[in-house]
Amino acid sequence: MIGILRFSVAAVAALAALAAGSAVAQQPAPPAFAPPNLTPAGVRSLAANCAACHGTNGRPAPGSTLAGLAGKPQNELLTAMTQFKEGKKPATVMHQLTKGYSSEEIAALAEYFSKLTR
Repeated sequence: MIGILRFSVAAVAALAALAAGSAVAQQPAPPAFAPPNLTPAGVRSLAANCAACHGTNGRPAPGSTLAGLAGKPQNELLTAMTQFKEGKKPATVMHQLTKGYSSEEIAALAEYFSKLTR
């Protein structure tokens, strides 16, 4: 009787391990996001997200303490946004916002704002 009980406990444990393994295998794959829209219209749309703080077309309101983005050198913008994304540059919200952008989107935004007049 004890032998049967030991076998039953071992069998239950083995079945539980198998069930746990199959549950992991059946989890859905993470969502596949759409590729970034890096057309001129797509980049303008991305840049519109910056307007709430940095002003329309990267030109903040007069007297604002926030940085203007329009006309800044592309490399300066690219470096700053990359540093925000990597947590290497102090920020209030930029370190979190930039995490939502791919490297390609950051580069496109830097190019876009660098070409605008101040």
